[in-house]
Amino acid sequence: MKRLTIIVSSLVLLMGVTQAQDSAVTMNELLQRIERGQARDSQEAQQREQRFAQARNEQQNLLNQARQERSRQESNSERLEQLFEDNQTRIVAARVALDERLGALKELFGVLQTVTGDAQGRFNDSLTSIQFPDREDFLVELGGKMAGASSLPSIEEIERLWYELQREVTEAGRIVRFNHQITLADGEVVNTDIVRVGIFNIVFEDGYLRYNSASGSVSELTRQPEQGRYTNSTGDIVAATTGPVTFGIDGTRGTILALLVESPTVGDRLRQGGIVGYCIMGLGVVGLLIALWRAVGLSAAGRKVTAQLKRDSASTDNPLGRVLAAYEANRGADTETIELKLSEAALKEMPDLTKGLLFIKVISVVAPLMGLLGTVTGMIKTFQVITLFGAGDPKMMAGGISQALMTTVLGLVVAIPMVLIHTLVSGQSRKIINIIQSQSAGIVASHAEKHG
Repeated sequence: MKRLTIIVSSLVLLMGVTQAQDSAVTMNELLQRIERGQARDSQEAQQREQRFAQARNEQQNLLNQARQERSRQESNSERLEQLFEDNQTRIVAARVALDERLGALKELFGVLQTVTGDAQGRFNDSLTSIQFPDREDFLVELGGKMAGASSLPSIEEIERLWYELQREVTEAGRIVRFNHQITLADGEVVNTDIVRVGIFNIVFEDGYLRYNSASGSVSELTRQPEQGRYTNSTGDIVAATTGPVTFGIDGTRGTILALLVESPTVGDRLRQGGIVGYCIMGLGVVGLLIALWRAVGLSAAGRKVTAQLKRDSASTDNPLGRVLAAYEANRGADTETIELKLSEAALKEMPDLTKGLLFIKVISVVAPLMGLLGTVTGMIKTFQVITLFGAGDPKMMAGGISQALMTTVLGLVVAIPMVLIHTLVSGQSRKIINIIQSQSAGIVASHAEKHG
């Protein structure tokens, strides 16, 4: 390697010499330059060798230190493992000693822990927590102590738990009045007298209240029971001081009242039908008005016709009387003319006796068809929601399904009474028409008999 370096250096120097134009270099000078370069290269190589040796020594020292640290850590690990095993042995021995000392108390503390957890869950939703909110902290602290097994419950804590359980049983059969802060349905917060009926209901003078166990607040129901006797009973029990009081109690501890708040009213149901539902209801109202109008008119006409049958003279205030008047006006005519005149008079009475009946019949047919239309539009709306949001959330589809069902119900609710009303009204009309026709036929037969 050194020779190659010397040769390369010599060539470089020779090229530099040959290319120099201003000075001439002799062979001796060239030889001296080569020797100086060789000496310089040798000195640099020695320096590199010294640095390499120094770095090798440093690496060896680091390796020795790492080996010493590993040995120290291995020794420390063995010491810790031995200490862990010794501690495990001590823990097992301590547990055995604890079990021996506890004896029958261990089962007692297990039952005590279970009772504490059950009482905490029961008291959390109980209405008595409105009056005794401090017992929640006691039960949480006692439950944490029993679960951690770091210390044993004291006699005072066990007696306090027994006292709270007994107080809950006692309060379940009492009706208590006390002052408390409540939130009204409009959001106003007031302090007023409320009555707790056992563990079932809390009420004030205007209705039932609801207890929120999460926040510990008492608020008025957003919607009270529709029956007035229930809401009136709340005022009675708040105002009563002694004696029995009739009161509507929710034996499910508020479940029925909560369902009452969530269930839609009749107005909400009708609004679910949408535009189609309103059209069906409009048709039903119009059909009902027409049916009432025709029922009243035909009933009056029927009474007058019945009265006309009992009279000998014709009266023009009823259909039969006007037909008889036509006969009296043409009494001297021949039988064929009499028959034609009576038929003409009877035909004139037909429009008044049958008007409006066809419209009632049309409504009874159109109403269920409009209900079917609402069903189809509601299902289309439901499928559009499924397309946009998927079928994971049933509440997103509830609007379309409610519209489909409510329009169907409204169509049937309108159609069924219209069919019955049409049958009754058309029956009244046919009865009067049959009387007119039978009387006309009798008059024609009697006239033919008299005139041969």
